[in-house]
Amino acid sequence: MESKERHIQIWDNCLHIIEQIVEPQQFKVWFRPIRAVSFQDSKLTVEVPSLFFQEYVESAFLDVLRKTLKRVVGEDAQLSYMVRPVSNQPEMRFSGQRTPTPVNPQVTIPSSPSSHPSPFIYPGLHKVQIDPRLNPVYCFANLVEGECNKMGVTAGENIATAPGKTVFNPLFIFGGPGLGKTHLAQAIGIAIKERFPDQVVLYVTGNEFKTTYMHAVSVLNKLTDFMAYYMKLDVLIVDDIQDLLGPGCQNAFFNIFNYLHQSGKQLIFTSDRAPVDLQNFEERLLSRFKWGLSVQLTHPDYKTRLQMLRSRAEREGVQIPEEVLEFLATRVKTNFRELEGALISLIAHASVERGKSMLELAGSITENLVGEEKSDLDIDKVQKSVCEYFNITREDLVSKSRKRQIVQARQIAMFLSRNLISNCSLATIGQEIGGKDHATVLHACTTVSDLMATDKVFKKYVTDIEAMLVQASC
Repeated sequence: MESKERHIQIWDNCLHIIEQIVEPQQFKVWFRPIRAVSFQDSKLTVEVPSLFFQEYVESAFLDVLRKTLKRVVGEDAQLSYMVRPVSNQPEMRFSGQRTPTPVNPQVTIPSSPSSHPSPFIYPGLHKVQIDPRLNPVYCFANLVEGECNKMGVTAGENIATAPGKTVFNPLFIFGGPGLGKTHLAQAIGIAIKERFPDQVVLYVTGNEFKTTYMHAVSVLNKLTDFMAYYMKLDVLIVDDIQDLLGPGCQNAFFNIFNYLHQSGKQLIFTSDRAPVDLQNFEERLLSRFKWGLSVQLTHPDYKTRLQMLRSRAEREGVQIPEEVLEFLATRVKTNFRELEGALISLIAHASVERGKSMLELAGSITENLVGEEKSDLDIDKVQKSVCEYFNITREDLVSKSRKRQIVQARQIAMFLSRNLISNCSLATIGQEIGGKDHATVLHACTTVSDLMATDKVFKKYVTDIEAMLVQASC
């Protein structure tokens, strides 16, 4: 074999090994474009399409490359890179899109939510102007702070002063619907843009990320540009990250997460459940969600609900009697979204039905339109029903007793809490039943499900208590 061909043979041998290790799509996108240039003194020099390409390959596949080269070349193996000259690179064009030119990423917040153009026009390897897709209404000034979100607001304000440089990276915000997760996440992004106009910020939902990834891979065959787009961001906000399903999509997100985090960029996620409760997620992703701060938004108390109603009424420019606001805050307890909906409905009806008092209208609206919370079922009521059924005390239930009856009662209480109370995390259930961790609660729920399938007597215990609870909440 001639000397000039040896480097090609060595790299071909490496590719053959790497192809057996990485996923087919990764191999096609990140290894096929690499060309061997030379080999001398145990050092293989390869040519890559761009500096970004080199940085990504080293970040995502360094261990694979190191082990493969040692296997093919030996312990002294080294790898050197050359960036392909621009004149040798194919021009990247997309249908209906001009060739991008390098510009500074000057991003402006849109004047209205409806003016969001799609952010998913892949810019190749150049930084371009992008729309952060932030709704200016969701700013900190319009966010009511209370005990339900105090920690999240404090963390968010800290992040906004130094994005990517605090211990709150990533910030994982979780809680039930209508508790303000999107508002808080976008408020952080807006505050960052106000303080650092040159920061490239993007808000995207988990479903949008997944859909665009699939389109980039299956339709455009532009996974490289998809990855490059996200790796150019300074702040990435992903809303409803529980929708980020699929191994290929999660693998792409995993590599984007690593690249941005290692580069000191800020990551903010929201979810309807805690990281430990996410299902069908790779363990390596779940572990990264826990690197920074996970903060739960809870149901607002009366004081916070009343403050929110006052604030929103002021923004709408209407005067509503204090007794009416107090009535709404007392009747609608579920979340900010339903509370806000009740207020807007009241304002609309008051402008039409002038013969009724606002208090009378408020009563009608909360009864018929808002879906006022009819069930006050909570962990405490579940535990009381279980204790009553098994004729034990609550002290017995939350104790460390290993008596069979007590253990089964405890497990049933955990199971029913998880299945009957919406948006109740495993961690919360465990904390309320003697300080158990989420793994213990998950094990209890699995045990109850298994026993119900095999033990008719045990199944009757569970169904009897469930019937008691459902009847009491009607």
